[in-house]
Amino acid sequence: MPATSTVSTRLDPADLALIQSLAELEGCDRATLIKSLLRSGLQSLRRERAVKAFRRDEVSLSRAAELAGLSLWDFLALMGPEKLELHYDVEEFEDDLNALPA
Repeated sequence: MPATSTVSTRLDPADLALIQSLAELEGCDRATLIKSLLRSGLQSLRRERAVKAFRRDEVSLSRAAELAGLSLWDFLALMGPEKLELHYDVEEFEDDLNALPA
């Protein structure tokens, strides 16, 4: 098992009660639910940041996929729901093709 670290934070009583309630509904303990929520939130934040960077033309398609923690194909699938437009030149297209797994 990989090494882990303990992190603590202060929670509002209402948030703590909600976490406890959701943990019971999920059939797990609070720590397990909090880890799951944290992972989900981190993934969501990664995707949001990658989408914003791509929308602003700050990163290429392949770099946006990398930032989002997604494959190029999965990021392409995300473009429709996020209303992103494909905007890159031939050089970036070639870079993206080279980034694909063999």
